[in-house]
Amino acid sequence: MIATGLDGPPNGESKGHIEKIEVGNDGNQMKAADFVVTGRPRLPAIKHFPTVEFADYERRLSSMQETLQLVQQAYLGTAHRAVIVMEGWDTAGKGGVVRRLGWALDPRSFKVHAIAAPSGREKSLHYLQRFWERLPQHGQIVVFDRSWYGRVLVERVEAFAKPAEWQRAYTEINDFERMLLADGTRLVKLFLHITPEEQMRRFRNRLTDPLKRWKLSYEDFRNRRRWKDYEAAIEDMMEHTSTRRAPWHLLPANNKPYGRLAALRIIADRLSKGVTLEPRQLDPQVAEAAEQLLGIKVPVGKKRKG
Repeated sequence: MIATGLDGPPNGESKGHIEKIEVGNDGNQMKAADFVVTGRPRLPAIKHFPTVEFADYERRLSSMQETLQLVQQAYLGTAHRAVIVMEGWDTAGKGGVVRRLGWALDPRSFKVHAIAAPSGREKSLHYLQRFWERLPQHGQIVVFDRSWYGRVLVERVEAFAKPAEWQRAYTEINDFERMLLADGTRLVKLFLHITPEEQMRRFRNRLTDPLKRWKLSYEDFRNRRRWKDYEAAIEDMMEHTSTRRAPWHLLPANNKPYGRLAALRIIADRLSKGVTLEPRQLDPQVAEAAEQLLGIKVPVGKKRKG
């Protein structure tokens, strides 16, 4: 697990610090609280990156995906809705997590927004406007593959935003997320962390694999040259925006299977909290129609096997 010291948010409330990094290998014991950031993390201090055996990974992945299916079904037809924020280093594995969510969830109420550079119109608006327009409706789960945190990451480091703009963004983002939470939206924030050496290995793999070259861009190499600047920006971001109700979860993701399991575990934990996952009773009208048309009598409220 990631031991994160005292539990408290920024903006005047008590803050802690990461006292030690201890990541367990037993994925069955993973829980969202293990990865919560409660102060300023020290990314270079993270040295332990656990691994998961492939057979063990597939077994646990299947179980977590089934739980996520139950979560999605519990949300349908209700006021429940959720936002998942995916951030991380280039090649850290965000796309792999999103794909495995997509394999489990019905696309009719699961949406993914891959956020690129703002359009000309979007540049003329407040930077949060394009995210407001993509927030989930009731019953929906929405993933932002990169998010409003671009203001304090790439826009800060590459000077696309003025210092005054990205500095005030911490408060704006906290206010934005506070409004989402007050309106009943569940919010999960994940950051996938890898080492510089692991990123270089993945760059090389993508360059030599014709089916993966499309994933590389000039920006990936530009960002690599500013690693230390991004490192400082990430630490600042977490220090200022990991709050008690909307904490950041920092995942050691050098091993892709482990990173995926940790991400899905966190999502499942946070989206299922306070939600009844027991499959719903069969609508009596549906049961009656099935009996008349198919000759199948299904007791209303019968629990699903397995």
